[in-house]
Amino acid sequence: MTTPGAEPTTSAQRGLATLGEAACRYRVDGIRPEELPMIAAEALAAGLDTPALCELAGLPRNAASGDVHDAFAQALAECGLPLPDPATARRHALRRLAAGLVDGAVDLEELAGEEWQEVETGTAEERAFVALMPQCTCCLAYTLGTDLRTWTADLRAAARALTAAVPATPGC
Repeated sequence: MTTPGAEPTTSAQRGLATLGEAACRYRVDGIRPEELPMIAAEALAAGLDTPALCELAGLPRNAASGDVHDAFAQALAECGLPLPDPATARRHALRRLAAGLVDGAVDLEELAGEEWQEVETGTAEERAFVALMPQCTCCLAYTLGTDLRTWTADLRAAARALTAAVPATPGC
């Protein structure tokens, strides 16, 4: 397992990190069950080798969701990774969203949504970032008006603070 915040250095560590992120994304519906066999195949190619990963990689895209879920949970367990609870997975999704904003991969409009207002935050950095997120895209123009530059700078600063902070929970 890798240390939270540390960059994975070996192929197997990168495979574990990718598998851990997939687990979080799967829990928040960011990955569909039919995508998991390919993720397992990529983990095998990265050097991870467990019976459940092999089984999962061999499942067809149209396999029953329950079978895929069970094989994925078993593969994670064999790799020493937990299948995170939904609240933890949402917190990690929030961190990925903040990282995307910092990297320029996420537009301001993508941040709008009531679902982020309901994330169970646990740190000051998470609360600060969520507090600045608009509830809908119309809020961007309506409530911010001429102060868009200030809000954007504050939001990016909050995103940088969140991504720089040590994750409160291990995983993804």
